[in-house]
This record gives sequence, structure tokens and C-alpha cells, in this order.
Amino acid sequence: MPTNLAIEDSLIEEAKILGKHKTKKAVVMDALEEYIQRRKQKDILSIFSTIDYDEDYNYKEQRKIK
Repeated sequence: MPTNLAIEDSLIEEAKILGKHKTKKAVVMDALEEYIQRRKQKDILSIFSTIDYDEDYNYKEQRKIK
């Protein structure tokens, strides 16, 4: 789907250089993928305090089991 965006050329050029991208499209696609990934990671962080762990669980013992 073709889309026209008004993005500052200096930002695109800097991102092209930093990301070693050949095209503006590659810069935008990479930026969107990174944005989505970071938002998903942020959502995952919110569950860390909600999970109850078994205090008797010994992860080192589990490594020995094959």
C-alpha cells in the first residue's frame, strides 16, 4: 500500500547512515519493526511482578536432567 509521509530528510539520512540502509523505505521498515518489538517488550515487563514462582525449584538440578 503506497503511503506518503512527511519526514525530515535529515532524520532519514542520519538513520540511513547509522543503519547502513540503502533506501528510505528500508529505514522506515526497520524503524517500524524496532518500534513494534520495543512496545511488545514493554508489555512483557509488566507481567514480571505477577508470576508466582515455586521457591523449591532448583534450576541447576534441572540442567542435569536430560
